[in-house]
Amino acid sequence: MKKRSILTSLLAVTLGSVLVANAADAQEEGGGDLIIADMSDLVSLDPHGNNDVPSSNVRANIYDTLTILDENMEVQPHLAVEWEETDENTYSFTLRDDVVFHDGTEFNAEVVRANLLRVTDENFASQRAFLYEMITDIEVVDDYTVEITTEYPFAPLLSHLAHDAGGMLSLDVITEDYNQALEGTDYDYESYVEALVAGEEFDEDVVAAIGENIGEYAAQNPIGTGPFVLESRSPGDNTVLVRNDDYFDEPALLDSVTFKVVSETASRIAELEGGYSHVIGAVDPISRDRVENHDETYLDETESMSLSYVGFNVEAEYLDDPLVRQAISYAIDREAIIAGIYDGVGIEAIGPLAPAVFGYDENVEGITYDMDRAKELMAEAGYEDGFEISLWTNDNPQRVDTAVFMQESLAELNIDVSIEQVEWGAYLERTADGEHDMFILGWSVVTGDADYGMYPLFHSEQVGAPGNRSFIQNDELDELLEAGRQAIDPDERLEHYSAAQDLLVDLAPMVYIHHSNYLTGVRDEVQGFEINALGIYQLKDVSISAE
Repeated sequence: MKKRSILTSLLAVTLGSVLVANAADAQEEGGGDLIIADMSDLVSLDPHGNNDVPSSNVRANIYDTLTILDENMEVQPHLAVEWEETDENTYSFTLRDDVVFHDGTEFNAEVVRANLLRVTDENFASQRAFLYEMITDIEVVDDYTVEITTEYPFAPLLSHLAHDAGGMLSLDVITEDYNQALEGTDYDYESYVEALVAGEEFDEDVVAAIGENIGEYAAQNPIGTGPFVLESRSPGDNTVLVRNDDYFDEPALLDSVTFKVVSETASRIAELEGGYSHVIGAVDPISRDRVENHDETYLDETESMSLSYVGFNVEAEYLDDPLVRQAISYAIDREAIIAGIYDGVGIEAIGPLAPAVFGYDENVEGITYDMDRAKELMAEAGYEDGFEISLWTNDNPQRVDTAVFMQESLAELNIDVSIEQVEWGAYLERTADGEHDMFILGWSVVTGDADYGMYPLFHSEQVGAPGNRSFIQNDELDELLEAGRQAIDPDERLEHYSAAQDLLVDLAPMVYIHHSNYLTGVRDEVQGFEINALGIYQLKDVSISAE
Protein backbone atom coordinates (compact mmCIF):
# COMPACT_ATOMS: atom_id res chain seq x y z
CA MET A 1 0.00 0.00 0.00
CA LYS A 2 1.30 3.47 -0.91
CA LYS A 3 2.52 5.47 2.08
CA ARG A 4 0.54 8.59 2.73
CA SER A 5 2.37 11.89 2.14
CA ILE A 6 1.78 15.46 3.33
CA LEU A 7 0.67 17.99 0.70
CA THR A 8 3.01 20.92 0.19
CA SER A 9 0.11 23.21 -0.45
CA LEU A 10 -3.44 22.09 0.08
CA LEU A 11 -4.82 25.32 -1.37
CA ALA A 12 -2.91 24.90 -4.61
CA VAL A 13 -4.11 21.34 -5.06
CA THR A 14 -7.77 22.12 -4.50
CA LEU A 15 -7.69 24.84 -7.17
CA GLY A 16 -9.57 27.32 -5.12
CA SER A 17 -11.99 24.98 -3.41
CA VAL A 18 -13.61 27.14 -0.76
CA LEU A 19 -14.54 24.18 1.42
CA VAL A 20 -11.03 22.81 1.66
CA ALA A 21 -9.48 26.25 1.95
CA ASN A 22 -11.62 26.84 5.00
CA ALA A 23 -10.55 23.48 6.38
CA ALA A 24 -6.88 24.40 6.00
CA ASP A 25 -7.35 27.79 7.62
CA ALA A 26 -9.14 26.20 10.54
CA GLN A 27 -6.42 23.60 10.94
CA GLU A 28 -3.80 26.34 11.38
CA GLU A 29 -5.79 27.29 14.47
CA GLY A 30 -5.71 23.71 15.72
CA GLY A 31 -8.90 22.36 14.16
CA GLY A 32 -10.11 21.51 10.72
CA ASP A 33 -13.32 20.82 8.84
CA LEU A 34 -13.50 17.27 7.55
CA ILE A 35 -15.77 16.52 4.61
CA ILE A 36 -16.92 12.94 3.97
CA ALA A 37 -18.74 11.96 0.80
CA ASP A 38 -20.90 8.84 1.12
CA MET A 39 -23.17 7.02 -1.30
CA SER A 40 -26.31 7.07 0.84
CA ASP A 41 -27.89 9.47 3.27
CA LEU A 42 -28.60 8.46 6.85
CA VAL A 43 -32.12 7.29 7.63
CA SER A 44 -32.49 8.55 11.21
CA LEU A 45 -30.49 10.16 14.00
CA ASP A 46 -32.51 8.30 16.63
CA PRO A 47 -30.10 5.68 18.06
CA HIS A 48 -32.92 3.32 19.00
CA GLY A 49 -34.63 3.31 15.62
CA ASN A 50 -33.26 1.89 12.40
CA ASN A 51 -30.29 -0.35 11.65
CA ASP A 52 -28.26 1.01 8.70
CA VAL A 53 -24.55 1.85 8.40
CA PRO A 54 -24.89 5.43 7.01
CA SER A 55 -26.95 6.37 10.08
CA SER A 56 -24.60 4.56 12.45
CA ASN A 57 -21.59 6.37 10.99
CA VAL A 58 -23.07 9.72 11.98
CA ARG A 59 -24.62 8.63 15.28
CA ALA A 60 -21.36 7.05 16.48
CA ASN A 61 -20.02 10.60 16.83
CA ILE A 62 -23.08 11.99 18.62
CA TYR A 63 -23.80 9.25 21.15
CA ASP A 64 -21.71 7.25 23.61
CA THR A 65 -22.35 3.72 24.84
CA LEU A 66 -21.72 2.00 28.17
CA THR A 67 -19.02 -0.19 26.63
CA ILE A 68 -16.97 -0.08 23.44
CA LEU A 69 -15.18 -2.67 21.32
CA ASP A 70 -11.46 -2.15 20.68
CA GLU A 71 -9.56 -3.04 17.50
CA ASN A 72 -9.47 -6.68 18.64
CA MET A 73 -13.25 -6.72 19.22
CA GLU A 74 -12.64 -6.92 22.96
CA VAL A 75 -15.05 -5.13 25.30
CA GLN A 76 -13.64 -2.03 27.02
CA PRO A 77 -15.13 0.50 29.50
CA HIS A 78 -16.65 3.73 28.22
CA LEU A 79 -19.58 5.42 29.96
CA ALA A 80 -19.44 2.49 32.36
CA VAL A 81 -16.03 2.47 34.05
CA GLU A 82 -16.39 -1.03 35.47
CA TRP A 83 -18.88 -3.85 35.92
CA GLU A 84 -19.40 -6.94 38.01
CA GLU A 85 -21.34 -10.10 37.20
CA THR A 86 -23.20 -10.51 40.48
CA ASP A 87 -24.86 -13.73 39.26
CA GLU A 88 -25.23 -15.46 35.90
CA ASN A 89 -28.19 -13.24 34.97
CA THR A 90 -27.15 -9.91 36.50
CA TYR A 91 -24.51 -7.27 35.85
CA SER A 92 -23.84 -4.27 38.08
CA PHE A 93 -22.37 -1.28 36.22
CA THR A 94 -20.51 1.65 37.76
CA LEU A 95 -20.94 4.76 35.62
CA ARG A 96 -18.78 7.79 35.00
CA ASP A 97 -19.78 10.74 37.18
CA ASP A 98 -18.33 13.50 34.97
CA VAL A 99 -20.47 13.25 31.83
CA VAL A 100 -23.03 15.76 30.59
CA PHE A 101 -25.23 15.73 27.52
CA HIS A 102 -25.04 18.29 24.75
CA ASP A 103 -28.02 20.03 26.35
CA GLY A 104 -26.20 20.34 29.68
CA THR A 105 -28.20 17.66 31.49
CA GLU A 106 -26.47 14.99 33.55
CA PHE A 107 -25.68 11.44 32.55
CA ASN A 108 -26.54 9.00 35.34
CA ALA A 109 -28.19 5.69 36.15
CA GLU A 110 -31.70 7.05 35.54
CA VAL A 111 -30.64 7.92 32.02
CA VAL A 112 -29.38 4.38 31.38
CA ARG A 113 -32.66 2.95 32.62
CA ALA A 114 -34.71 5.30 30.44
CA ASN A 115 -32.71 4.46 27.31
CA LEU A 116 -32.90 0.70 27.77
CA LEU A 117 -36.62 0.87 28.57
CA ARG A 118 -37.17 2.86 25.40
CA VAL A 119 -35.31 0.56 23.02
CA THR A 120 -37.09 -2.50 24.49
CA ASP A 121 -40.55 -0.92 24.58
CA GLU A 122 -42.69 -3.35 22.55
CA ASN A 123 -45.03 -0.53 21.55
CA PHE A 124 -42.07 1.35 20.07
CA ALA A 125 -41.21 -1.83 18.13
CA SER A 126 -37.61 -0.78 17.55
CA GLN A 127 -35.76 -2.62 14.80
CA ARG A 128 -32.99 -3.00 17.36
CA ALA A 129 -34.97 -4.40 20.27
CA PHE A 130 -33.53 -7.88 19.69
CA LEU A 131 -30.22 -6.65 21.08
CA TYR A 132 -31.74 -6.10 24.53
CA GLU A 133 -35.01 -8.05 24.56
CA MET A 134 -33.58 -10.48 27.12
CA ILE A 135 -33.36 -7.68 29.72
CA THR A 136 -36.07 -8.10 32.36
CA ASP A 137 -35.10 -5.47 34.92
CA ILE A 138 -33.04 -2.29 35.10
CA GLU A 139 -32.53 -1.15 38.67
CA VAL A 140 -31.12 2.24 39.65
CA VAL A 141 -28.99 1.39 42.69
CA ASP A 142 -27.71 4.93 43.14
CA ASP A 143 -26.87 7.89 40.92
CA TYR A 144 -23.97 6.13 39.24
CA THR A 145 -24.73 2.46 39.69
CA VAL A 146 -27.20 0.52 37.57
CA GLU A 147 -28.03 -3.17 37.71
CA ILE A 148 -29.19 -5.02 34.60
CA THR A 149 -30.91 -8.39 34.91
CA THR A 150 -31.60 -10.71 31.99
CA GLU A 151 -34.19 -13.45 31.57
CA TYR A 152 -31.42 -15.97 30.96
CA PRO A 153 -27.62 -15.90 30.93
CA PHE A 154 -26.68 -13.88 27.85
CA ALA A 155 -23.01 -14.13 26.94
CA PRO A 156 -22.86 -11.26 24.36
CA LEU A 157 -24.56 -8.65 26.59
CA LEU A 158 -21.43 -6.52 27.07
CA SER A 159 -20.82 -6.52 23.31
CA HIS A 160 -24.44 -5.61 22.64
CA LEU A 161 -24.16 -2.64 24.98
CA ALA A 162 -21.35 -1.36 22.74
CA HIS A 163 -23.68 -1.39 19.74
CA ASP A 164 -24.94 1.88 18.27
CA ALA A 165 -28.38 0.91 19.59
CA GLY A 166 -26.98 1.36 23.09
CA GLY A 167 -26.26 5.02 22.41
CA MET A 168 -27.36 7.14 25.35
CA LEU A 169 -29.95 9.76 24.48
CA SER A 170 -30.76 12.70 26.77
CA LEU A 171 -33.50 11.93 29.27
CA ASP A 172 -35.12 15.28 28.48
CA VAL A 173 -35.34 14.26 24.82
CA ILE A 174 -36.78 10.85 25.69
CA THR A 175 -39.37 12.49 27.94
CA GLU A 176 -40.45 15.00 25.33
CA ASP A 177 -40.42 12.34 22.60
CA TYR A 178 -42.90 10.24 24.55
CA ASN A 179 -44.99 13.20 25.67
CA GLN A 180 -45.45 14.34 22.08
CA ALA A 181 -46.27 10.81 20.95
CA LEU A 182 -48.77 10.33 23.79
CA GLU A 183 -50.55 13.64 23.27
CA GLY A 184 -54.31 13.03 23.27
CA THR A 185 -54.07 9.89 25.40
CA ASP A 186 -54.48 9.51 29.15
CA TYR A 187 -50.71 9.10 29.65
CA ASP A 188 -47.64 11.25 29.95
CA TYR A 189 -44.10 9.89 29.98
CA GLU A 190 -43.91 9.17 33.70
CA SER A 191 -47.27 7.41 33.95
CA TYR A 192 -46.59 5.49 30.75
CA VAL A 193 -43.23 4.17 32.00
CA GLU A 194 -44.78 3.24 35.32
CA ALA A 195 -47.45 1.23 33.52
CA LEU A 196 -44.88 -0.25 31.14
CA VAL A 197 -42.67 -1.52 33.95
CA ALA A 198 -45.71 -2.89 35.79
CA GLY A 199 -46.60 -4.94 32.72
CA GLU A 200 -49.96 -3.30 32.17
CA GLU A 201 -51.71 -3.72 28.84
CA PHE A 202 -52.38 -0.53 26.92
CA ASP A 203 -55.45 0.47 24.95
CA GLU A 204 -55.23 0.37 21.18
CA ASP A 205 -55.08 4.16 20.96
CA VAL A 206 -51.98 4.26 23.18
CA VAL A 207 -50.27 1.47 21.25
CA ALA A 208 -51.05 3.23 17.99
CA ALA A 209 -49.85 6.60 19.32
CA ILE A 210 -46.48 5.15 20.32
CA GLY A 211 -46.10 3.04 17.20
CA GLU A 212 -46.89 5.88 14.84
CA ASN A 213 -45.23 8.84 16.56
CA ILE A 214 -42.39 7.74 18.80
CA GLY A 215 -38.99 8.77 17.51
CA GLU A 216 -40.03 11.84 15.56
CA TYR A 217 -38.86 14.30 18.20
CA ALA A 218 -35.74 12.27 19.05
CA ALA A 219 -34.65 12.10 15.41
CA GLN A 220 -34.83 15.88 15.16
CA ASN A 221 -33.13 16.44 18.52
CA PRO A 222 -30.19 14.01 18.66
CA ILE A 223 -28.78 15.00 22.05
CA GLY A 224 -26.03 12.64 23.18
CA THR A 225 -22.81 12.90 25.14
CA GLY A 226 -20.49 12.19 22.19
CA PRO A 227 -17.48 14.08 20.84
CA PHE A 228 -19.57 15.90 18.22
CA VAL A 229 -22.85 17.85 18.26
CA LEU A 230 -25.36 18.17 15.44
CA GLU A 231 -25.17 21.62 13.86
CA SER A 232 -27.40 21.17 10.81
CA ARG A 233 -29.09 18.60 8.65
CA SER A 234 -30.36 18.82 5.09
CA PRO A 235 -31.95 15.46 4.22
CA GLY A 236 -30.62 14.00 1.00
CA ASP A 237 -27.77 16.53 0.94
CA ASN A 238 -25.63 16.75 4.08
CA THR A 239 -25.35 16.49 7.85
CA VAL A 240 -22.94 18.73 9.74
CA LEU A 241 -21.48 18.00 13.18
CA VAL A 242 -19.31 20.34 15.27
CA ARG A 243 -16.89 19.52 18.07
CA ASN A 244 -18.22 19.08 21.60
CA ASP A 245 -15.74 21.12 23.65
CA ASP A 246 -17.26 19.78 26.87
CA TYR A 247 -16.62 16.15 26.01
CA PHE A 248 -15.69 14.11 29.10
CA ASP A 249 -12.68 12.61 27.35
CA GLU A 250 -10.14 14.54 25.30
CA PRO A 251 -12.15 16.68 22.85
CA ALA A 252 -12.01 15.83 19.18
CA LEU A 253 -9.31 17.53 17.11
CA LEU A 254 -11.58 18.53 14.25
CA ASP A 255 -13.79 21.60 14.38
CA SER A 256 -16.48 19.95 12.28
CA VAL A 257 -17.41 16.94 10.18
CA THR A 258 -19.71 17.18 7.17
CA PHE A 259 -21.31 13.99 5.86
CA LYS A 260 -22.20 14.76 2.27
CA VAL A 261 -24.39 12.58 0.05
CA VAL A 262 -22.77 11.87 -3.33
CA SER A 263 -24.49 8.86 -4.82
CA GLU A 264 -22.36 8.27 -7.93
CA THR A 265 -18.99 6.58 -7.46
CA ALA A 266 -17.27 8.62 -10.18
CA SER A 267 -18.47 11.83 -8.59
CA ARG A 268 -17.15 10.78 -5.18
CA ILE A 269 -13.74 9.99 -6.64
CA ALA A 270 -13.69 13.36 -8.41
CA GLU A 271 -14.57 14.99 -5.08
CA LEU A 272 -11.61 13.25 -3.47
CA GLU A 273 -9.11 14.00 -6.22
CA GLY A 274 -10.17 17.63 -6.41
CA GLY A 275 -10.02 18.13 -2.66
CA TYR A 276 -13.72 18.89 -2.31
CA SER A 277 -14.04 15.92 0.05
CA HIS A 278 -11.37 14.52 2.34
CA VAL A 279 -12.84 11.02 2.69
CA ILE A 280 -15.10 9.01 0.39
CA GLY A 281 -16.92 5.83 1.29
CA ALA A 282 -17.74 2.78 -0.81
CA VAL A 283 -14.90 3.01 -3.32
CA ASP A 284 -15.75 0.42 -5.94
CA PRO A 285 -13.02 -2.22 -6.36
CA ILE A 286 -12.46 -1.30 -10.00
CA SER A 287 -11.43 2.20 -8.88
CA ARG A 288 -9.11 1.08 -6.09
CA ASP A 289 -5.92 1.54 -8.15
CA ARG A 290 -7.01 5.00 -9.25
CA VAL A 291 -7.39 6.09 -5.62
CA GLU A 292 -4.27 4.29 -4.49
CA ASN A 293 -2.03 5.67 -7.25
CA HIS A 294 -3.24 9.27 -7.18
CA ASP A 295 -0.56 11.68 -5.91
CA GLU A 296 -2.74 13.15 -3.18
CA THR A 297 -4.90 10.26 -1.98
CA TYR A 298 -4.58 6.78 -0.53
CA LEU A 299 -6.86 3.78 -0.16
CA ASP A 300 -7.81 2.49 3.27
CA GLU A 301 -8.65 -1.21 2.96
CA THR A 302 -10.02 -2.79 6.14
CA GLU A 303 -11.13 -6.37 6.59
CA SER A 304 -14.75 -6.58 7.62
CA MET A 305 -17.13 -8.89 9.40
CA SER A 306 -19.76 -8.18 6.81
CA LEU A 307 -21.78 -10.36 4.47
CA SER A 308 -23.13 -9.50 1.04
CA TYR A 309 -26.06 -11.66 0.05
CA VAL A 310 -29.04 -12.13 -2.23
CA GLY A 311 -32.09 -12.73 -0.08
CA PHE A 312 -35.24 -14.63 -0.99
CA ASN A 313 -38.72 -13.80 0.20
CA VAL A 314 -39.58 -17.38 1.17
CA GLU A 315 -43.27 -16.48 1.19
CA ALA A 316 -43.25 -15.39 -2.45
CA GLU A 317 -44.49 -17.61 -5.27
CA TYR A 318 -41.86 -20.14 -6.42
CA LEU A 319 -39.47 -19.07 -3.66
CA ASP A 320 -41.66 -20.77 -1.07
CA ASP A 321 -40.08 -24.03 -2.30
CA PRO A 322 -36.66 -24.73 -0.69
CA LEU A 323 -35.65 -26.75 -3.76
CA VAL A 324 -36.03 -23.64 -5.90
CA ARG A 325 -34.02 -21.58 -3.42
CA GLN A 326 -31.29 -24.22 -3.39
CA ALA A 327 -31.30 -24.36 -7.19
CA ILE A 328 -30.81 -20.61 -7.48
CA SER A 329 -28.03 -20.78 -4.89
CA TYR A 330 -26.23 -23.49 -6.86
CA ALA A 331 -26.58 -21.47 -10.07
CA ILE A 332 -24.54 -18.52 -8.82
CA ASP A 333 -20.77 -18.49 -9.36
CA ARG A 334 -19.59 -16.50 -6.36
CA GLU A 335 -15.93 -16.61 -7.37
CA ALA A 336 -16.85 -15.03 -10.70
CA ILE A 337 -18.74 -12.26 -8.88
CA ILE A 338 -15.79 -11.59 -6.57
CA ALA A 339 -13.30 -11.57 -9.45
CA GLY A 340 -15.36 -9.71 -12.02
CA ILE A 341 -17.44 -7.31 -9.93
CA TYR A 342 -15.41 -6.87 -6.75
CA ASP A 343 -12.02 -7.05 -8.49
CA GLY A 344 -10.90 -9.87 -6.18
CA VAL A 345 -11.70 -7.97 -2.98
CA GLY A 346 -13.10 -10.29 -0.33
CA ILE A 347 -13.62 -14.02 0.12
CA GLU A 348 -16.41 -16.38 -0.89
CA ALA A 349 -19.11 -16.85 1.73
CA ILE A 350 -20.25 -20.38 2.55
CA GLY A 351 -22.72 -19.14 5.16
CA PRO A 352 -23.79 -16.01 7.01
CA LEU A 353 -20.71 -15.68 9.25
CA ALA A 354 -17.28 -14.36 8.29
CA PRO A 355 -14.32 -16.43 9.57
CA ALA A 356 -13.44 -13.85 12.25
CA VAL A 357 -16.91 -13.99 13.83
CA PHE A 358 -17.39 -16.13 16.94
CA GLY A 359 -19.51 -19.13 15.94
CA TYR A 360 -18.17 -19.53 12.40
CA ASP A 361 -17.76 -23.21 11.48
CA GLU A 362 -15.27 -23.93 8.72
CA ASN A 363 -16.58 -27.48 8.42
CA VAL A 364 -20.05 -26.49 7.22
CA GLU A 365 -20.43 -27.57 3.60
CA GLY A 366 -22.31 -24.70 2.06
CA ILE A 367 -23.84 -24.48 -1.38
CA THR A 368 -21.24 -23.76 -4.06
CA TYR A 369 -21.50 -23.18 -7.79
CA ASP A 370 -22.86 -26.23 -9.63
CA MET A 371 -25.15 -25.47 -12.56
CA ASP A 372 -25.89 -29.11 -13.26
CA ARG A 373 -27.11 -29.59 -9.68
CA ALA A 374 -29.16 -26.42 -10.02
CA LYS A 375 -30.95 -27.81 -13.09
CA GLU A 376 -31.60 -31.11 -11.32
CA LEU A 377 -33.23 -29.31 -8.41
CA MET A 378 -35.40 -27.19 -10.71
CA ALA A 379 -36.60 -30.36 -12.40
CA GLU A 380 -37.25 -32.01 -9.04
CA ALA A 381 -39.29 -28.98 -8.00
CA GLY A 382 -41.28 -29.19 -11.24
CA TYR A 383 -40.00 -25.95 -12.74
CA GLU A 384 -37.87 -27.11 -15.67
CA ASP A 385 -39.59 -24.51 -17.83
CA GLY A 386 -38.76 -21.79 -15.31
CA PHE A 387 -40.80 -18.74 -14.31
CA GLU A 388 -40.68 -14.96 -14.05
CA ILE A 389 -39.39 -13.26 -10.91
CA SER A 390 -38.10 -9.85 -9.77
CA LEU A 391 -34.81 -8.91 -8.18
CA TRP A 392 -34.43 -5.65 -6.27
CA THR A 393 -31.32 -3.62 -5.59
CA ASN A 394 -30.43 -0.09 -4.54
CA ASP A 395 -28.02 2.13 -6.50
CA ASN A 396 -24.81 0.51 -5.18
CA PRO A 397 -22.85 -0.19 -8.40
CA GLN A 398 -21.62 -3.61 -7.26
CA ARG A 399 -25.13 -4.64 -6.29
CA VAL A 400 -26.47 -3.47 -9.64
CA ASP A 401 -23.75 -5.47 -11.43
CA THR A 402 -24.51 -8.48 -9.21
CA ALA A 403 -28.17 -8.20 -10.18
CA VAL A 404 -27.24 -8.29 -13.87
CA PHE A 405 -24.95 -11.28 -13.22
CA MET A 406 -27.81 -13.04 -11.44
CA GLN A 407 -30.15 -12.25 -14.30
CA GLU A 408 -27.79 -13.83 -16.83
CA SER A 409 -27.00 -16.85 -14.65
CA LEU A 410 -30.62 -17.69 -13.86
CA ALA A 411 -31.54 -17.51 -17.53
CA GLU A 412 -29.80 -20.91 -17.77
CA LEU A 413 -32.52 -22.22 -15.46
CA ASN A 414 -35.21 -20.60 -17.64
CA ILE A 415 -35.83 -18.08 -14.86
CA ASP A 416 -36.69 -14.68 -16.32
CA VAL A 417 -35.39 -12.09 -13.85
CA SER A 418 -36.55 -8.47 -13.98
CA ILE A 419 -34.32 -6.01 -12.12
CA GLU A 420 -35.77 -3.10 -10.16
CA GLN A 421 -33.56 -0.39 -8.66
CA VAL A 422 -35.09 1.24 -5.58
CA GLU A 423 -34.06 4.35 -3.60
CA TRP A 424 -32.29 3.44 -0.33
CA GLY A 425 -34.89 4.54 2.20
CA ALA A 426 -37.74 3.02 0.22
CA TYR A 427 -35.64 -0.10 -0.36
CA LEU A 428 -35.31 -0.76 3.35
CA GLU A 429 -38.97 -0.01 3.99
CA ARG A 430 -40.37 -2.10 1.15
CA THR A 431 -38.18 -5.15 1.79
CA ALA A 432 -39.16 -4.93 5.46
CA ASP A 433 -42.80 -5.05 4.34
CA GLY A 434 -42.19 -8.12 2.18
CA GLU A 435 -43.08 -6.55 -1.16
CA HIS A 436 -40.13 -8.19 -2.92
CA ASP A 437 -39.22 -11.53 -4.47
CA MET A 438 -35.42 -11.40 -4.32
CA PHE A 439 -33.22 -8.58 -3.07
CA ILE A 440 -29.53 -7.74 -2.66
CA LEU A 441 -28.29 -6.44 0.67
CA GLY A 442 -25.53 -6.73 3.25
CA TRP A 443 -25.20 -7.33 6.97
CA SER A 444 -22.34 -6.36 9.25
CA VAL A 445 -21.81 -8.41 12.42
CA VAL A 446 -21.05 -5.40 14.55
CA THR A 447 -20.65 -7.34 17.80
CA GLY A 448 -18.32 -9.99 16.37
CA ASP A 449 -20.68 -12.66 17.70
CA ALA A 450 -22.86 -15.23 15.89
CA ASP A 451 -25.91 -14.06 17.83
CA TYR A 452 -25.88 -10.77 15.94
CA GLY A 453 -24.85 -12.49 12.72
CA MET A 454 -27.75 -14.96 12.75
CA TYR A 455 -30.55 -14.15 15.22
CA PRO A 456 -31.83 -10.96 13.51
CA LEU A 457 -31.43 -12.43 10.02
CA PHE A 458 -33.16 -15.76 10.58
CA HIS A 459 -35.25 -15.89 13.77
CA SER A 460 -39.00 -15.86 13.16
CA GLU A 461 -39.54 -13.03 15.66
CA GLN A 462 -37.22 -10.77 13.65
CA VAL A 463 -39.19 -10.87 10.41
CA GLY A 464 -39.10 -7.59 8.51
CA ALA A 465 -37.25 -4.44 9.56
CA PRO A 466 -35.09 -5.97 12.34
CA GLY A 467 -33.24 -8.01 9.72
CA ASN A 468 -35.19 -11.11 8.63
CA ARG A 469 -36.20 -9.79 5.22
CA SER A 470 -36.22 -13.37 3.92
CA PHE A 471 -39.27 -14.02 6.14
CA ILE A 472 -37.85 -17.43 7.04
CA GLN A 473 -39.71 -18.99 9.96
CA ASN A 474 -38.53 -22.39 11.13
CA ASP A 475 -39.07 -23.81 14.62
CA GLU A 476 -35.88 -25.89 14.64
CA LEU A 477 -33.80 -22.92 13.55
CA ASP A 478 -35.44 -20.71 16.19
CA GLU A 479 -34.59 -23.25 18.89
CA LEU A 480 -30.95 -23.41 17.85
CA LEU A 481 -30.58 -19.63 17.73
CA GLU A 482 -32.24 -19.26 21.12
CA ALA A 483 -30.02 -21.97 22.60
CA GLY A 484 -26.96 -20.27 21.17
CA ARG A 485 -27.74 -16.94 22.79
CA GLN A 486 -28.72 -18.50 26.14
CA ALA A 487 -25.80 -20.87 26.67
CA ILE A 488 -22.88 -19.68 28.81
CA ASP A 489 -20.24 -22.23 27.82
CA PRO A 490 -18.51 -21.13 24.56
CA ASP A 491 -18.17 -24.69 23.30
CA GLU A 492 -21.88 -25.30 23.79
CA ARG A 493 -22.67 -22.09 21.93
CA LEU A 494 -20.44 -23.20 19.05
CA GLU A 495 -22.34 -26.49 18.80
CA HIS A 496 -25.67 -24.70 18.49
CA TYR A 497 -24.40 -22.28 15.86
CA SER A 498 -22.76 -25.08 13.85
CA ALA A 499 -26.07 -26.95 13.79
CA ALA A 500 -27.86 -23.76 12.74
CA GLN A 501 -25.42 -23.18 9.88
CA ASP A 502 -25.93 -26.77 8.70
CA LEU A 503 -29.71 -26.34 8.78
CA LEU A 504 -29.48 -23.11 6.80
CA VAL A 505 -27.87 -25.02 3.93
CA ASP A 506 -31.15 -26.91 3.47
CA LEU A 507 -33.42 -23.96 4.17
CA ALA A 508 -31.44 -21.74 1.79
CA PRO A 509 -33.08 -18.40 2.72
CA MET A 510 -30.39 -16.49 0.86
CA VAL A 511 -27.46 -16.78 -1.52
CA TYR A 512 -24.36 -15.96 0.53
CA ILE A 513 -22.10 -14.05 -1.85
CA HIS A 514 -18.97 -12.90 -0.08
CA HIS A 515 -17.27 -11.28 2.90
CA SER A 516 -15.75 -8.11 1.53
CA ASN A 517 -13.29 -5.49 2.71
CA TYR A 518 -14.19 -1.85 3.27
CA LEU A 519 -12.56 0.37 0.65
CA THR A 520 -12.33 4.03 1.66
CA GLY A 521 -10.59 6.83 -0.18
CA VAL A 522 -8.69 9.35 1.96
CA ARG A 523 -6.71 12.51 1.16
CA ASP A 524 -3.10 12.52 2.25
CA GLU A 525 -3.55 15.54 4.49
CA VAL A 526 -6.00 13.62 6.68
CA GLN A 527 -4.21 12.26 9.75
CA GLY A 528 -5.43 9.61 12.20
CA PHE A 529 -8.33 8.30 10.13
CA GLU A 530 -9.40 4.70 10.65
CA ILE A 531 -12.40 2.56 9.84
CA ASN A 532 -13.12 -0.37 12.12
CA ALA A 533 -14.15 -3.91 11.25
CA LEU A 534 -17.76 -2.84 11.68
CA GLY A 535 -17.52 -0.27 8.89
CA ILE A 536 -17.74 2.73 11.22
CA TYR A 537 -15.51 5.77 10.68
CA GLN A 538 -13.28 6.55 13.66
CA LEU A 539 -13.16 10.35 13.67
CA LYS A 540 -12.43 11.58 17.18
CA ASP A 541 -8.64 11.63 16.72
CA VAL A 542 -8.63 12.76 13.09
CA SER A 543 -6.93 15.99 12.08
CA ILE A 544 -6.13 17.76 8.82
CA SER A 545 -2.59 18.86 8.10
CA ALA A 546 -2.22 22.30 6.52
CA GLU A 547 1.43 21.78 5.51
